[in-house]
Amino acid sequence: MPIAVGTKAPDFTLKSKNAAGVSDVKLSANFGQKSTVILFVPLAFTGVCTAELCDITAGLSAYNDLNAAVIGISVDSPFAQEQWATKEKIGITLASDLNKQTSTDYGVLINDLGGLIAGFGSTSARAAFVVDKAGVVQYAEQTATVKDLPNFAAIKETLAKLK
Repeated sequence: MPIAVGTKAPDFTLKSKNAAGVSDVKLSANFGQKSTVILFVPLAFTGVCTAELCDITAGLSAYNDLNAAVIGISVDSPFAQEQWATKEKIGITLASDLNKQTSTDYGVLINDLGGLIAGFGSTSARAAFVVDKAGVVQYAEQTATVKDLPNFAAIKETLAKLK
């Protein structure tokens, strides 16, 4: 079960990889400046995850207009994420939760892709959070299945109230 609206968002420092090299992605870097949309996705190079993050990339200006940063998190390595972003032209920041601690902290670590593939191990559920400039969760959603997308209209509505 995801952490609740109104709670302090667990800060994280995760690794990201792009052409410039490996860097840290820290949630609290946005505190005091902008809201943050955190999108947990199960795995790189999968159909629904790719479609979700490509759609977000295509509409990134809407999030910028709402003064929000968008961070995509999966349990893949930053090297796999970089290849995925390059291949699919994903333009949001991707952060690696390889040790699965951030997924655990946010209450969205699931086993066997939510029961779809027995013996698969644990991954992030598909989930979305909006964290305000003060670091407080203002929106929290874990989808019913890993195939379902978050309610992006509700996410944007929440961001509009925080702008």
